Amino acid sequence: MTTFRERSDAAGPAEPADAAATPTPGRLTLAEVLEIFAGSRLPLRITAYDGSSAGPPDASFGLDLKTPRGTTYLATGRGDLGLARAYIAGDIDIRGVHPGDPYQLLKALADNLEFARPSPRVMAQVIRSIGFEHMRPIAPPPQEVPPRWRRAAQGLRHSRNRDAEAIHHHYDVSNTFYEWVLGPSMTYTCACYPSPVASLEEAQENKYRLVFEKLRLRPGDRLLDVGCGWGGMVRYAARRGVTAIGVTLSREQTAWAQRAIAEEGLTQRAEVRFGDYRDIAEGGFDAVSSIGLLEHIGVRNYPAYFRFLRSRMRPGALLLNHCITRSDNKTEPSAQGFIDRYVFPDGELTGSGRIISEAQDAGLEVLHEENLRPHYALTLRDWCANLVEHWDEAVDEVGLPAAKVWGLYMAGSRLAFESGGIQLHQVLAVRPDARGDAVDLPLRPWWTA
Repeated sequence: MTTFRERSDAAGPAEPADAAATPTPGRLTLAEVLEIFAGSRLPLRITAYDGSSAGPPDASFGLDLKTPRGTTYLATGRGDLGLARAYIAGDIDIRGVHPGDPYQLLKALADNLEFARPSPRVMAQVIRSIGFEHMRPIAPPPQEVPPRWRRAAQGLRHSRNRDAEAIHHHYDVSNTFYEWVLGPSMTYTCACYPSPVASLEEAQENKYRLVFEKLRLRPGDRLLDVGCGWGGMVRYAARRGVTAIGVTLSREQTAWAQRAIAEEGLTQRAEVRFGDYRDIAEGGFDAVSSIGLLEHIGVRNYPAYFRFLRSRMRPGALLLNHCITRSDNKTEPSAQGFIDRYVFPDGELTGSGRIISEAQDAGLEVLHEENLRPHYALTLRDWCANLVEHWDEAVDEVGLPAAKVWGLYMAGSRLAFESGGIQLHQVLAVRPDARGDAVDLPLRPWWTA
């Protein structure tokens, strides 16, 4: 089997080095340009194709700018987009970390790097040094989706067609690839670790147990699971005597889940459908679970989302909404840069306060909420470890650029959960009866932590 190192060495540089890049009097080297933007506090060693270098020679981590195309990506990409483009296209190599888990390098950058804004005079010198030709945008790597304004051809944001295309982009990568990254549970949402030393599988099983108990599900009950993924919650509930229906917009997930249901002998109680959750016609469910769907709904659609779920619940039924959130309720919800263009097109996040308010305004009584933020950092750690372990197989399955996207995205997300920039909230709510009563719920929480 070809290793990542062997594959990289065999591939060689993406483009020949530009001989004209040799520094001339009054012209900055590429390393000097990078030092200017880093405020002269580079926490890693940087080398460039013009022969220049910057940063501590004994640094544990490094970046190699290999091609002029990489310079163009860096100069024209806003925010983190330029660096991501150059890395994914192979114009930047990383040293000291595995591409399946570049967490330590990203952490070094986050802890030490302070981007400086050059004066107009210095900025003019930078442009003269790298050349005006590098200031003209070029085509991004093919893994990048178009900017939001160009996605209008697929319909309005969060229309059914556009939502389906966004889900297809992220979730229909390859079931085989997801099996390597997610492990046997095929669960692509935050786990809940019963202890710091628990395995990923134990933590995912514990998460389903927690959701099941919060929803007070019993044999004979009916569960609706919207955005059901590969059917993990549906099968967990069915194994315990609950009749469960799941729905997903991913054809790959649907096919995998249906096979798993048949193999486990659960077809009498478990069903996963391909389609939009809004197409569910049945009602009177005893419980509804939504695990990792709200991120794709769009904040302006929250009122309709919660009203629809309420309409499918009997009086006294419980709803568990599990989703990624922001740490405040004021920040612009739309994702930007790398995440929007490579990972979750049209994804939107807001704070738990906004989610609770919308659920209440839709006629649901919120009973409980909790933040599982540290658990998601651990989950991402373990997913990255799986990707590293199966790196060569993953590259063979989806290609090196796509595998690099996943390593970068998961390691960066782990860092964001650790720092509190993003969080994971579970919100439990009930549909009151006609008198506004929450029926026969216990006076205090009835589930175990």
